[in-house]
Amino acid sequence: MAESQFAYVIYIRTTPEKLWQALIEPEFTRQFWAETWQESEWKPGASWRIMRPDGRVVDSGEIIEFEPYRRIVLTWRKELDSHHEMHAEGYSRLTYELQQQEDSVKLTVLHEMDKPGSKLIQAVSQGWPPILSSLKSLLETGDALEITRRWPKGA
Repeated sequence: MAESQFAYVIYIRTTPEKLWQALIEPEFTRQFWAETWQESEWKPGASWRIMRPDGRVVDSGEIIEFEPYRRIVLTWRKELDSHHEMHAEGYSRLTYELQQQEDSVKLTVLHEMDKPGSKLIQAVSQGWPPILSSLKSLLETGDALEITRRWPKGA
């Protein structure tokens, strides 16, 4: 069991296919995740990384599990120079689980690390709620939340 973890469950009025597309396709990710996008071949063993709007790598890891429209598990590590402490913690593990619930999809996000008091888990605990709320808004209304549309100035 992980020493540090963040779990979040959100229900989004959409289909598993549309949610899946929003989670992995760059044109969607940029809309709700501060203009970032992910690069991966999206298969077990493939590398994975999040790119900043300026083209630098923010976070990276490897795809562990990939079940289309149901589940993604990947390793995650901070890569930016300004996050030395989080980078030094090593790799965390991120799991997305999608479950159809009538006219909605239950999205469970579990971000965990085998390190007590992880600074990375503390940071993502603040970051995931607005990102996931913005994802919900984008899929249900066509508009992401203003607070997650742009990369933070000075970050």
